[in-house]
Amino acid sequence: MAGLARSLGNLFDAFDAEAFRLETLDDYSQSGSVDAYGLFRDGQKKPPDYNADWLEEVKAHVDAGRRMYRVHILTRPLTPYLRFELGWGYVTNATAGEEFFILDLTDRPNPLPGVGDFWLFDSVTAAPMHYSHDGKFLGADVLPDDRGPEYVTYRDTALANAVPFVDWWARHGE
Repeated sequence: MAGLARSLGNLFDAFDAEAFRLETLDDYSQSGSVDAYGLFRDGQKKPPDYNADWLEEVKAHVDAGRRMYRVHILTRPLTPYLRFELGWGYVTNATAGEEFFILDLTDRPNPLPGVGDFWLFDSVTAAPMHYSHDGKFLGADVLPDDRGPEYVTYRDTALANAVPFVDWWARHGE
């Protein structure tokens, strides 16, 4: 990626093998899909074009042999936003090939205390993400690649303690 400006958007365009996301919040309601979340809260059906742009991007990466996957750290009972994110978002995004895992802390301690949301590209470039208290995305910091190993450890710890979303959803989905 030499010579390419290091922004989160550019990282999505340039990764070669995998993009991993750690999610730690129970509310991202001000960060995209705001209208869809409103429909969900109002008891409406999911629109047929829900998340179409993301689905197209994920499918293009997966079809090109790149992996996109994430772990969400959460506790039960789920917040209304998490019921939306998992029930509409994860279920839909999985159809494009994105993989999801759940690290449920309901009955155990967090193996990653103090670690916040981030993307990790190709096990090299980490981009910690920042949110307001009400779930609004404030930006991301693309870190120097020498910080990558730290985030690889976070990813590996999250995955080692998580279960596939489909299995978790079958037991706990609402």
